[in-house]
Amino acid sequence: MKLRIRSNSVRIRLSRTEVDALCTTGHLEDATEFGTGTFRYALQVKDGISGLQASFENGVVTMYTPVEFARTWPGNTVVGTSGEMPLPGGGHLSLLLEKDFKCIDNTSEDQSDNYEHPNTVC
Repeated sequence: MKLRIRSNSVRIRLSRTEVDALCTTGHLEDATEFGTGTFRYALQVKDGISGLQASFENGVVTMYTPVEFARTWPGNTVVGTSGEMPLPGGGHLSLLLEKDFKCIDNTSEDQSDNYEHPNTVC
């Protein structure tokens, strides 16, 4: 699970195995150790919501995706889903959940579990 946070936006990208696991178990979680503490982030399938939501509670960033989306996502060609969550004070948090594609350019990262990129050149 790859997490990107920039300003008021959160993006999560998942490999094939992670998409299958999320849609089977309903939950994924990962962590990054810093020596002085651990940064945790999670993805959770949630009933009763119509779009992406997120929270930051007990030191964990969690993105929630609707059950309806998770039911069909592994077997279809939909790349992902996005949305904006209103924030107190009038702002919003942009959310994006997507399948992780193999890079077209050279990289040393293991991409064997990523989805085939629909483009063949940059």
